[in-house]
Amino acid sequence: MIDVTHQINAVRRQVGTRVLEAGEARVVTVSQTYGASVEDVWDACTSAERIARWFLPVTGDLRLHGRYQLQGNAGGVVERCDPPRSFAATWEYGGDVSWIEVRLSAEPDGRTRFELEHVAHVDDDRWTEFGPGALGVGWDMALLGLAGHLGTGESVTPETAATWVGSDQGREFMTLSSARWGEASAAAGTDAEQARAAADRTTAAYTGTPPP
Repeated sequence: MIDVTHQINAVRRQVGTRVLEAGEARVVTVSQTYGASVEDVWDACTSAERIARWFLPVTGDLRLHGRYQLQGNAGGVVERCDPPRSFAATWEYGGDVSWIEVRLSAEPDGRTRFELEHVAHVDDDRWTEFGPGALGVGWDMALLGLAGHLGTGESVTPETAATWVGSDQGREFMTLSSARWGEASAAAGTDAEQARAAADRTTAAYTGTPPP
């Protein structure tokens, strides 16, 4: 049984911007500490067999300059790799290209902090409508899957994930995640009322329930 509130509270969320050659980009960052060694978390994030157990089935060449493809989701190219500390890759989906970087750092008592940064050029109108939750809710669910995999060894399939997303617990998780991304957006300088409204629209998009 997933403790939704505990998992939501275990994740740190940040929102920012970065200037790239093509202009200003949005940055969302998620991080969580896991009770596993850096080497184990690295293997969980870079082994195709293990990635499929907590995220999505993946094919391709999971090494520097190799191309990967997640089933029904993004693909891209591994651009940097510094095992067992970090890797970076393009995130190509729906004709858009963005960038992800995963960083691992050792914590006391053999624990590991996992941090994922997603940098994307997002249209201003789309950002105003949905805010960072459009990216962040999905990454929250990924961190949940990784927590289960590293904690209990629980495996997730696309079918079980789809069932869970449609459950009461899944909707609760996405609602709380959207709200926390709204808070992170407000902390980054977005008008608080606008941030809450965007979070409500993100919740509606994920759960199929009308925003208030």
